[in-house]
Amino acid sequence: MLATMPAVAADLLSAPLEELLVEARRLRRGPLVTYSPKVFLPLTTLCRDVCGYCTFARPPRRGERAFLSEEEVLAIARSGAAAGCREALFTLGDKPELRYRVAREELASLGCETTLEYLARCAKLVLDETGLLPHLNPGVMNGDELSALRPVSASMGIMLETTAARLGERGGPHWASQDKIPARRLETIRLAGERAVPFTSGILIGIGETRAERIEALLALKALGDEHGHVQEVIVQNFRAKPGTRMAAHPEPSLEEHLWTIATARILLGPSWHVQAPPNLAFDDFPRLLDAGIDDWGGVSPVTIDHVNPEAPWPDLERLAEATRSRGLELAPRLPLYPEYVVDIDRWVDPVVAPHVRRAADATGLARDDVWAPGELGAVPLVVRRDAAPLELTGDELGEDEITRLLEARGGEAARVCAAADRLRREVCGDEVTYVVTRNIQYTNVCYFRCGFCAFSKGKLAANLRGAPYLVPLDEIVRRVQEAWERGATEVCLQGGIHPAFTGDYYASVVRAIKEAVPGIHVHAFSALEVWQGAATLGLTLEDYLARLRDLGLGSLPGTAAEVLDDEVRRVICPDKVTTRQWLAVHDAAHRVGLRSNVTVMFGHVETPRNLARHLLRAREQQRRSVSASTESANADSVRGTAGGGFTEFVPLPFVPMEAPIYLQGRARRGPTFRETVLVHAVARLTLHPEITNVQASWVKLGPEGTRQVLAAGVNDLGGTLMNESISRSAGAAFGQELPPERMEELIRSAGRVPRQRTTLYGDPPQERVLASFGAAPLSEPLNPPVRDAGLIAPPRLVRPGLLAGARR
Repeated sequence: MLATMPAVAADLLSAPLEELLVEARRLRRGPLVTYSPKVFLPLTTLCRDVCGYCTFARPPRRGERAFLSEEEVLAIARSGAAAGCREALFTLGDKPELRYRVAREELASLGCETTLEYLARCAKLVLDETGLLPHLNPGVMNGDELSALRPVSASMGIMLETTAARLGERGGPHWASQDKIPARRLETIRLAGERAVPFTSGILIGIGETRAERIEALLALKALGDEHGHVQEVIVQNFRAKPGTRMAAHPEPSLEEHLWTIATARILLGPSWHVQAPPNLAFDDFPRLLDAGIDDWGGVSPVTIDHVNPEAPWPDLERLAEATRSRGLELAPRLPLYPEYVVDIDRWVDPVVAPHVRRAADATGLARDDVWAPGELGAVPLVVRRDAAPLELTGDELGEDEITRLLEARGGEAARVCAAADRLRREVCGDEVTYVVTRNIQYTNVCYFRCGFCAFSKGKLAANLRGAPYLVPLDEIVRRVQEAWERGATEVCLQGGIHPAFTGDYYASVVRAIKEAVPGIHVHAFSALEVWQGAATLGLTLEDYLARLRDLGLGSLPGTAAEVLDDEVRRVICPDKVTTRQWLAVHDAAHRVGLRSNVTVMFGHVETPRNLARHLLRAREQQRRSVSASTESANADSVRGTAGGGFTEFVPLPFVPMEAPIYLQGRARRGPTFRETVLVHAVARLTLHPEITNVQASWVKLGPEGTRQVLAAGVNDLGGTLMNESISRSAGAAFGQELPPERMEELIRSAGRVPRQRTTLYGDPPQERVLASFGAAPLSEPLNPPVRDAGLIAPPRLVRPGLLAGARR
């Protein structure tokens, strides 16, 4: 049906409606239909134009203010924020001060010369005080005016309405409305593109234009959008006759005419454009708009009416969601700017506004669909549904595109992904949930690396954070290990910051001291960064250094410092840390010398689902290499008395944002949403099978209710009891620092599962260890002496593996 663009236009005028609808639905991209939860702020209803159909604009009335006060603006915005809105839609007439003295006088009393100056002040107030993202519709603007409003808004818009200049002639709908001259409105849209302003526009149908003129208007918008990339959505709005206007008796367009125009817009613009139609103007017929290819419902407010169309109430969100699901689609909230603009935020959003956008966004650039944050107390959204039918996957191995798609699942599809992961977990692991009795020891909070997500490490610039810089002496480390052993621990987990004076000998001395004092404890210690730095300071290869630590008694490595194994992300959050290749090299070397390890992912900051998909694939590929190498050297592993075989488990770690520098600086999201968190666990189970069979949840970050949900989404392990945990708490997590066996098993049973203590390598601990772990005595107060007491002296040159790798690139 479709050929060149001129032929398309000709075809559209003559094609049967049903054919157009079928083609439009085919071109609609993806399964999501979005909407913007907004609050409507009618800053002024004065306007210098007199459109024949408008009831929003009206002349001044005696005793009424010309503009909302700042207090009124804030009160409306706060009610919207409390109701879960993300957008503050400022609607107002065009430059009323040029027509009305009352507007000029009131603006002067406010200390402003123009309406746009007052708009900028109110938009900034809403942004700063409520976090709502302003979307501004102030009418025709010049370049300077657009530039002045960009630092206080996330997006702007102006309806083109039509390119038919004849509609502005005497008797037409735009007569006496100089701001409705099509050329002026097109110029505003063009200037917005030059200034990288995400922009909304659209057409108004049924005011006297022809179908051919609608096509002409759509093509004009397409040309501007193709040139600048800034036209983020095209609205196809239907005229509604309103009593008291010049066009009160004008016939309204039929539903079929509206559907024809929407389908025409979708076909002309293609799948990469967003096409919107307001549901309230179609009344009970609004579900049929989906049949014409829309992918967005526009702004819908739970607290304010549509001030432009007050006779048309918004459908409630549940009704909107039901209508969307009736077409096999899923409703999703968005921000006033679309995901592709959020992903490319440095280009499209002013630096002042960008932190607010990041905090409101999820990993795909849509609006966060809950208020949950890792480590916070409060209600946990329901994502896992026990009655959901498992998503049926093909037998083919999941690739990057498939994994990305699963991580983006919403609503019923997300529940089915979780059910599929839970079914696979049951088949592979049964109903047991394992945990290990362990003690965490963070031996110093001093670190010369500057990871943007870390609120634990302390240096001169972080003295105001949680606690003074400390270094735990060896005898205190040993005392804590002995105390843990007395309390039934089979493992001690050691990690910390990297003090500038540390060398590989320091880590070796820690292992030696622990194993001499408590030979039976499993030492699970040192991130890939600590191993890399230790080897580099001694001039040893990774394998030689790890073999030395192994011979001293190191049992396994934690998978921390992985963050996201994609250098696109690492360059933002930890540029001087080990690269993806270096992290994998450390664990490959560990596996080659017979040391097991795990693999983590820390998510919810700047990464996208595609970055996470790459992380999962790299973990899977490394596991295959390690298992293959382990098989080849089975005899050698047997001699060393280690199991070999690579990663023991996969551990998702939701980013705790509260005290993280990158979040406080406005450069990261507010952690993952709970839906995203559950899906990372579930999709990890589906992706890593059968290479990695254990998926662990961090109860410190999820809390009890969150933990129960992920246990029904593919998780079979809850990690350690911890005894002392400082890193998550430094970042702002509110949950306790120890979950003793009694409470751990109570939590597991409350999820309908069977608890089992394990060793680090998933064996059964001796019965005397299990018995000692229950009813354990309270911990003694740990000793964290000031770091200055150690008298360490830093060398003149520090090892920064990430920067070295960057220099080579």
